[in-house]
Amino acid sequence: MTIMDAQSSKLFKGDCEESRISHVTGIMDLHIVIMVDILSRLPIKSIFYCKIVCKLWYHLLTSDPLFCKMYYKRSSYFPSILLSINHSVRLLVELKDDVSHPLNRTIVLSPRFHLPPTLYTQNLTVISSCNGFICLFNGSRDAVEHSVYISNPLLGEYFEVKLPKWEKRIQRVAYAFCFSETSGQYKVLRSVVSKFEGCPHVSELEVYTLGVNEKCRNVGEVPEPLCRLFCKANVNGVVHWMTSEKNDSIYSFNSWTEEVKSMLAPRGLTTSSYGLTLVELENCLCLCDTYHSEYIDIWWMKEYGIAESWTKDRIWKDTIQPDINCDRFIPISTWKDGEILMQRYRGTHVVSYNPKENKFTKVKVYLGFAGTSYIPSFYSLKTVIGESLQVSYAYSKIEIV
Repeated sequence: MTIMDAQSSKLFKGDCEESRISHVTGIMDLHIVIMVDILSRLPIKSIFYCKIVCKLWYHLLTSDPLFCKMYYKRSSYFPSILLSINHSVRLLVELKDDVSHPLNRTIVLSPRFHLPPTLYTQNLTVISSCNGFICLFNGSRDAVEHSVYISNPLLGEYFEVKLPKWEKRIQRVAYAFCFSETSGQYKVLRSVVSKFEGCPHVSELEVYTLGVNEKCRNVGEVPEPLCRLFCKANVNGVVHWMTSEKNDSIYSFNSWTEEVKSMLAPRGLTTSSYGLTLVELENCLCLCDTYHSEYIDIWWMKEYGIAESWTKDRIWKDTIQPDINCDRFIPISTWKDGEILMQRYRGTHVVSYNPKENKFTKVKVYLGFAGTSYIPSFYSLKTVIGESLQVSYAYSKIEIV
């Protein structure tokens, strides 16, 4: 049995037999690969219950690479949305292909990270998510001190990233979170803009690799990202961003080679960088012009790295409800049949655009301020950072409705 390691095999033959119960005897007798295939098709609510059936299933659902790959692949067709309700409660909405109630599976997560009391009043903002792990940071763009955490909210696990001590020379910082499929490593990026006496501002990039580095590594000077969170356009482990100075160039960081490169943006853009948003849609780098009140322009880079492959889709907003259709809507994800989920900028609406019918559908109204595309995972954070580093557990009230 080549897929299982020795530990999984022992669990399968020993712990499972000891803890099997009558009403699951049938599935327990299945080949391990078939069992994993069945479990990977379940909704989140059912998987929560399956975790406590026996040691084998707990092991499969939290640390077995085969289950993680199968579940992630199937979940990517119907991703979830992680909605920030306030700084302590996040709503995880599991998408479902249901025309009448497209978001009828809801999971409420109330994580309480064990932060020092002085930080309770600070913002805990989602930087990005990779393979079910989310990266959060505590503090504003110009705050004197920042804290960065990696978490699996479904398991209540979190790990604090050790950042360098804040120095007086630092003017601004920005963060990104990425995953290299080639190396299997997760990395936190920190852009640091410093001011030295008698010299212009210097923008440098620091990299922290989970489970490998004890501290951040400086990889050299890079153009300063426009936003404090610059990893929404993460395509195949390559992070992309723009600067405030010009709108004709896009910069990238390859999480495997750690090379920084630049490429040309679509030609003839009249909107400044502040009105443009880089996102990843259907594993494609996209540049969205959301500045206009009547329409949204989405530029798709059909062939990665080829400037001539930029293709524009213009989406008219006349089918969005009249009281909000003049607002900005930011694409965050794609799902069933190529529909594009969009979030109202700094608002409380999520809509879904159907390119075949050229119309919008209101998907969810919520009392929050941010929506992040999220593919849930039951993969334990301990398998990423190793045994030498300490994983903490947040008190989480998990309510499934």
